Amino acid sequence: MMMEEPRMVFLCLLILTTLQQVVVSDEHQPLSKVAIHNTVTELDQNAYVKATPNVLGLKGENTEWVTLKYYNPQPTVDDWIGVFSPSNFSASTCPAENQSTSPPLFCSSAPIKYQYANFSSANYKKSGKGYLKLQLINQRSDFSFALFSGGLTNPKLIAISNKVSFSNPNAPVYPRLAQGKTWDEMTVTWTSGYGINEAEPFVEWGPKGGKLIQSPAGTLTFDRNTMCGAPARTVGWRDPGFIHTSFMKELWPNKEYVYKLGHTLFNGTIIWSEQYQFKSPPFPGQNSVQRVVIFGDMGKAEADGSNEYNDFQPGSLNTTKQIIQDLKDIDIVFHIGDLCYANGYLSQWDQFTAQIEPIASAVPYMTASGNHERDWPGSGSFYGGMDSGGECGVLAQSMFYVPAENREKFWYSVDYGMFRFCIAHTELDWRKGTEQYEFIEKCLSTVDRQKQPWLIFLAHRVLGYSSGGFYVAEGSFEEPMGREDLQVLWQKYKVDIALYGHVHNYERTCPIYQNICTNKEKNNYVGNLNGTIHVVVGGGGASLADFAPINTKWSIFKDHDFGFVKLTAFDHSNLLFEYKKSSDGQVYDSFKISRDYRDILACNVDGCSPTTLAT
Repeated sequence: MMMEEPRMVFLCLLILTTLQQVVVSDEHQPLSKVAIHNTVTELDQNAYVKATPNVLGLKGENTEWVTLKYYNPQPTVDDWIGVFSPSNFSASTCPAENQSTSPPLFCSSAPIKYQYANFSSANYKKSGKGYLKLQLINQRSDFSFALFSGGLTNPKLIAISNKVSFSNPNAPVYPRLAQGKTWDEMTVTWTSGYGINEAEPFVEWGPKGGKLIQSPAGTLTFDRNTMCGAPARTVGWRDPGFIHTSFMKELWPNKEYVYKLGHTLFNGTIIWSEQYQFKSPPFPGQNSVQRVVIFGDMGKAEADGSNEYNDFQPGSLNTTKQIIQDLKDIDIVFHIGDLCYANGYLSQWDQFTAQIEPIASAVPYMTASGNHERDWPGSGSFYGGMDSGGECGVLAQSMFYVPAENREKFWYSVDYGMFRFCIAHTELDWRKGTEQYEFIEKCLSTVDRQKQPWLIFLAHRVLGYSSGGFYVAEGSFEEPMGREDLQVLWQKYKVDIALYGHVHNYERTCPIYQNICTNKEKNNYVGNLNGTIHVVVGGGGASLADFAPINTKWSIFKDHDFGFVKLTAFDHSNLLFEYKKSSDGQVYDSFKISRDYRDILACNVDGCSPTTLAT
């Protein structure tokens, strides 16, 4: 009996810890507020939900608006509308998470979105009548709309609508470009409902106005058992369809190309997407204007106002809108982790790829992995949190192509003209002696700075410097063990700028090494920086993070707002850095670097090569 008490205390503590981790995992995901497993069916024959039109995408559209009209004879302020896909949601199977638990009595996946019944109808509480306009995207299945009372925590199903579907729910959608493993290779990844037993996927492409060729595509998918835990394995699961990737190779530098996605059915019919276009990357070292956008932690948002939670809508949609508006002056985009905050609700990945399609279909959309993509206990992640909602990296690795040797490891390099980008994976160990540390040093050390003078380090968590409140509360200005090993590499190989997400704000440091500013200039750097400028650009769209009430000598500019960074390399000697707010696209912080090749060769602290007195 005495032995049982400590064991019970340990189990209680373990349960409390797990519950705390679940809260952390779900804090960014509005669908986690819907307790669909508690649903009671109380259909009212006088209640109704009517959706129009019944068929969407008759002209090839993949995004359409639906109008709902509904009535509840006993309305309450907590009534809400859930959007379900597939439409026959109550007939889904809900396997138990493990052998010791049973599936819920009401068996359904979570809705793909929801909205309160009185959102557009001020008199709903009195009349019981309401309407909504909701935006749907093509997601490989049909839709239905359900009216619930009882709020989100104790839902009571009152009425279900007619079914709505796209004319071709299997159509190829939402292309995502990414640079391949060589500078002259562009990859395109897209999603469809066609498996390899139904159709052969390919991309038709070529120079704009020139001869087009067809390149085959590989196909991936995964099942529920690939997920590491709930909700991804349970109420958050939704069939991901099929993810296809094709490679467009031997591109001419800086040339306009067109492409479209295709699936050849076995009866000979070809299903086409619309036509898209992109500009191929410059040759490494090419002296031309090159423009790069970088941000983290954008998340997805709904244009119809549904799923509104934790301030995502203004930031995420505005960041997307501003980048689209500036797209003619952008060559490549880096989204450095915490991509869509699906957190185990898989339908949200389709929503995210639809949101960024105007960007990702036109310029390479390069991604890094963050805690909300990868972290899960016992899955090999460096951190033991539950932030991925059970996805444990599978969705991020599958939905987007990255030119990594092993996509599970997710670290890679990109040569883009005069830039070399080294992208780290902070959810796996980066410290000295690890495989990732060896990659980082190789990436930094092998660049020819005469041809590619601009050396940029990217990572999700802050491995450099941040005044974020939660870091300072832990007695640090960085991720624990963040820069202790890496700062030697940054200094030795003269990294110009290191950029991070994770902290949802903007902050720029002076050129710095070992907590000391190595250059007194703030906006116009000439010659050797003698250190690395560290930038937090985690204000892509997720709810903002506060700064600690402390001022440090190394922090030059802070902004508690949504925004993104744009780098413009004019030539081998001149780089412009701009921070733009997502609300208006205007520049609120900037600096320039002007230097010659000899300035890169010059000595700096702890960065000098051994010399000899011999002649």
